[in-house]
Amino acid sequence: MQDYPLTLVNIFNRMERLYPDHTVVTGGPKPSKYTYGEVCERTRRLATALDTLGIAPEARVASFCWNHVQHLELYYAVPCTNRVLHTLNIRLFPEQITYIANHAEDEAIFVDRSLLPMLLPLIDTFEKVTKYVVIDDIPEGADGPEIPDDDRFYDYEELIAAAEPGELWCDDENQAAALCYTSGTTGNPKGVLYSHRSMWLHGSAGTSTAGIAVKPTDTVMPVVPMFHANAWGFIHSAPMVGANLVLPASDMTPQGLAQLIVDQSVTLAGGVPTIWQGIAALFGEYDFSKLDRILCGGSAVPAGLITRWLTQDVLVWQAWGMTETNPVASGANIDPRDLGKSEEELLPLRARAGTSFPGIEFRIVEPDTTNELPWDDETTGDLQVRGPWVAQDYYKPDAGVVLNTEDGWMSTGDVAAIDPYGSIRIADRTKDLVKSGGEWISSVDIENILMSHPDIREAAVVAIPHPKWDERPLACVVLEPGKSMTKDEVLGYLDGKIAKWWMPDGVEFIDEVPKTSVGKMSKKDLRDRFADYSAT
Repeated sequence: MQDYPLTLVNIFNRMERLYPDHTVVTGGPKPSKYTYGEVCERTRRLATALDTLGIAPEARVASFCWNHVQHLELYYAVPCTNRVLHTLNIRLFPEQITYIANHAEDEAIFVDRSLLPMLLPLIDTFEKVTKYVVIDDIPEGADGPEIPDDDRFYDYEELIAAAEPGELWCDDENQAAALCYTSGTTGNPKGVLYSHRSMWLHGSAGTSTAGIAVKPTDTVMPVVPMFHANAWGFIHSAPMVGANLVLPASDMTPQGLAQLIVDQSVTLAGGVPTIWQGIAALFGEYDFSKLDRILCGGSAVPAGLITRWLTQDVLVWQAWGMTETNPVASGANIDPRDLGKSEEELLPLRARAGTSFPGIEFRIVEPDTTNELPWDDETTGDLQVRGPWVAQDYYKPDAGVVLNTEDGWMSTGDVAAIDPYGSIRIADRTKDLVKSGGEWISSVDIENILMSHPDIREAAVVAIPHPKWDERPLACVVLEPGKSMTKDEVLGYLDGKIAKWWMPDGVEFIDEVPKTSVGKMSKKDLRDRFADYSAT
């Protein structure tokens, strides 16, 4: 067979040749609409501009941007000119941004003008950055931060307007294409370096019916950020099949996203559960009849959220992955053997991590061993994964940090069970399990039950110290606006649905569950907040 490299250039060429009339719409305060043909010409000009700026081959080029068309152009121009795109997470702490920019050895940063106030205080802390290219996402005539009068700063649109269209190339599928850092809940963020091959295969899996099933007739809106986790691969899958793209830019309000979904006839969207909970509160104000399905992940998807969206004839289904898996590795596609079941019976299946995408393998093992456990949906163990878009190691890892086992599997940090059909049920994160009297309690299972109550918007269960049992569960509950419940009513709702010894020792009503930089529940913050909690 021909030795044909699987590179992002291949996706770019398909976008340019086969789908030049398909569109990319940017929402937010400075909306725009381009055809794929126009995007490809702009990307070629950007490729030339990177040379004009003197950015070295194989250099790391950072983006500090929202989801918009210019970020899409960077996704192809940088890696397809033998450089590496490093997507800086705009929601990290300042010291973490400094750390990862220096650890990656970034030479240039492309930054949205609206984000300059976050970046400018840090520029003296960057060791190798010599160029800043500003993407003006502020509407004409509106107030916004000034671009510094500094030789290191350039205007994005002026750069590409002055450049001739250049060649995009990469003949080595194992060449580094992109660099993304974990959100770093403990220690410094860790970098994952993706190859062209891994990103091509991940994008292709996204078009599979055993994957996300992105179709040529779809209009796709990734709400999940392009600055972290590669927008779940939508930025590769959609152009690969010619699906239209809708990018929300900086307007992440429920109203702004809902209006964009309606105006652009979005059929497929993706984002964390909190996004869809916020938009669900607007049912009745917007017509979601064109929206077909929502890929939901980042944290466990409450069954109640799936049920709410089904009232709009919109299917919400769970996906699972992590930065180290590029990021999506499985999804809750319904097995044909389950298709005869009622929607009520299918509901818990849609809230599972689901089956592996083609090319990915999973196993569960006993802790600290390679002893595989049975797929009976009851036995739980450490979830491990391997495949062509799973990281083998971190980029420039700290001493002693080992990502893969000796026999080539990556430990995910999740505790899971797998049913006989291969569908994964996440029981908990290893660090989030509650160990009471030597026995494990799944916080995720309790949370999912609580969030099925119509008056509960969010719920997080964390461990609190206990003098006899070591740890006991505490339920932190966020109620829907205007609703009220008592501790006894919350516990009464759980009664009969979980084992008696799983019952939380306390219930705390809070205004909001704290979130990480990528929208996941930050249970660490809750554990710190309630470290001295005494249940009454």
